[in-house]
Parts: sequence; structure tokens; C-alpha cells
Amino acid sequence: MKSWPELEKQYYLGVFKRAPMTLVRGRGTRVWDADGKEYLDFVAGIAVNSLGHCHPVVVKALAAQAQALIHTSNLYYTIPQLRLAELLVKHSCLDKVFFTNSGAEAVEGCLKVARKYGKEKLNGAYEIICAQGAFHGRTMGTLAATGNPKYSEPFQPLPGGFVHVPYGDVDAIKKATSAKSCAVLLEPIQGEGGVNVPRDGYLKEVRRWCDQRGMLLMLDEVQTGIGRTGYLFGYEHDGAEPDVMALAKGLGSGLPIGAFLVKERAAVLVPGDHGSTFAGSPLMCAGSHAALKYIIGRRLPARARDLGKYLMGKLTALREEFPYIVEVRGRGLLVALEFNGELAQRAVSAAWEEGLLVNPVKPTALRFAPPLTVTRRELDSGVQRLRRALQKVAASK
Repeated sequence: MKSWPELEKQYYLGVFKRAPMTLVRGRGTRVWDADGKEYLDFVAGIAVNSLGHCHPVVVKALAAQAQALIHTSNLYYTIPQLRLAELLVKHSCLDKVFFTNSGAEAVEGCLKVARKYGKEKLNGAYEIICAQGAFHGRTMGTLAATGNPKYSEPFQPLPGGFVHVPYGDVDAIKKATSAKSCAVLLEPIQGEGGVNVPRDGYLKEVRRWCDQRGMLLMLDEVQTGIGRTGYLFGYEHDGAEPDVMALAKGLGSGLPIGAFLVKERAAVLVPGDHGSTFAGSPLMCAGSHAALKYIIGRRLPARARDLGKYLMGKLTALREEFPYIVEVRGRGLLVALEFNGELAQRAVSAAWEEGLLVNPVKPTALRFAPPLTVTRRELDSGVQRLRRALQKVAASK
């Protein structure tokens, strides 16, 4: 019988560089591979499994809904969808929701809102100002917004109407603004770009500029939303309310669901402007509602804020032993450790040997995004496993 990697090579389109293990089971912060080896999972599905693996509240909600109604399309009202929409609106600064199947689809919805807003409210303005180093998805539209040659070059020419400026630079946004500008699209923290945290007040200054020019402020909170950075939404750090916001990842704690939310002034889409067959299904919304209600009720965002400081302190202490660590940065349970060279993949491979899953967010940096339910004991264990891995890296330098 062929191994699972051999079957993947034969049957699956080769677009992923996979880790050399086949995961078969998960519970909380831990996963097990096909050989029975246990790992602490500090990747969490790339900041997706907000409640860890197979949390009972999600499993129970899915099981109950699967026995009642799985899919109907958006031709009809369904109760789980409306309950989830209500919960999101009541706990955010936005007024309306549309559910999607992914983060990229959520950002695509934001782009359509911006284009129509510009057409109706800003004399046909259509350009969206984005940040260098951003990541907004892999569809043609979100690739154009991302503007990173690493992702976009093979697919040129991409749709036009996007201007890119340095992240964290308000003056650059002002200089890029013209009569053609309809919106600014930013991540509160650049996740895939390396967990890049802007200075305090940056988003608030961008908010003021958008107000002055009548443009929309759109925040891609696919990675930062749902408690990941220590508040339910990343915009709360600066108190800079967006007009449009994209969510996904942690929203379903492992389920394929996203959303874009708009304030009333940006609710320009009307029947026929947008749609989706699968998005907002009763099954996905029931599981997501259970997860979000648990996150809010148990105050997990505040817990993530405290545990994030604890994790960053533990990682910072490693710098004394490993001088090739040059920075620890992040907010809440979205943290990066930066090296002075391209050591990330070597560190990740050594961490696998020690039973720890972490992510090389770029060649010089590791990303840590454990579940919001992670314990201090698990953080301690993870850092100890990382320490042993870094000792191996140091010995091989």
C-alpha cells in the first residue's frame, strides 16, 4: 500500500509544501499523526481553531444541526444564519453581515462594496489604497489587493485599481489619495506578512483621513478577528472603527466560514449584486454561533491578551541563550519570533522532532497562533520544546 504522501503526490494538485506528517486526530491544543506521535499545535489551522481541535460546544452544535438541516441555499430564511448575524452585529461596530465560505471571499465582498460605493457616492472613484507586505487572499481580486510579487507574478496581468503604500505610513496614504480613491484596505496586524504590528494610533489616523476624504476604511480582520489579538476585533486596540470588515479563520473554530460586515453608510449592495450557493449554510452558522457565543461568554479575548503577554515574555527570555533571535513581536496570541538570518524552516523542522507545530511565516520568522483555549502549562511546554529545537539549530550553524 502506498503511503499517504505518495497518494498525495499521485492524486492531489501539488500546490502545498506539506510537513512530513499525516495528522489524524486532535483534541484541544494537541494533535496526533498516523504513527501515534503527539504534537502541541501552535499553528491552530493557521489561526483558525480558536477553541482548539474538536471543542465539545462546536461538535455538539454541528451534530444537532446536521440532524435537522444541513443546506438550503440563500433562497430561504434559516435560523442559524440569522442568529449568527445578530451576534456579530451586537458585538461589533458594524450594522449588516454577509456570510462567505472563506477569507478570500470575504475580502472580495469588501472590494465589491468599495467599488460600488465609489461609483455611487464618490463620482465613480474606484481605486483602493492597500499596504505593501499585505496578504488578502489568492483569488484574482485579492491577489491584486495583496500586491506581493511572490504571490501575484505568475498570474499577471491582475485586475487594476489598486495602489500600494508602505504599511504604517499615514503620510504615504495621504500622498496616494486622489480623486480616484474610494477606500483604504488594511490589516490591523499584517499576519502573513510577518506579524507586523503598526505603531499605536496608526489606524485612528487613517480613520480620520478617510473621514476627511469621504473614503471607506476597510479592515481585513480575517486573521486578527475573533479574539486573536486580545480583543474581539483588532480595530479595538486603536478604537478606529471600520466602515467595512472581513472575517474568517477563527469565526468558525475550524469550520469553513467567513463574513464581511458593513456600516449602514456602506450598505450599498442590493439584490442581484452579490450571492453564494453555499455561504451561510445552516450547518456552518450553527457551529460558528456556538463557537462565537463561547468565546464571548468565556471572555477569551481578554484571556488571549494576558496569555499573549506571558508567551512573549517566555520567548523574549530565549534571546539570552540564542543571540540569533533579534525580536519578539505581536499582540495577544498572534506572535512572531524574528531571527537574524533565514533560520525559520530549520527551526520548524527541529520543532517537529520535539513535538511542536509552529509556522515559518517568512524565511526569518516563526509565527505562533495557538488556540485561545491554550493553558499556561501548554505554553510553558511549547516554549521548552522550542528551546530544545533552537539548541539543535545553534549546534548546526
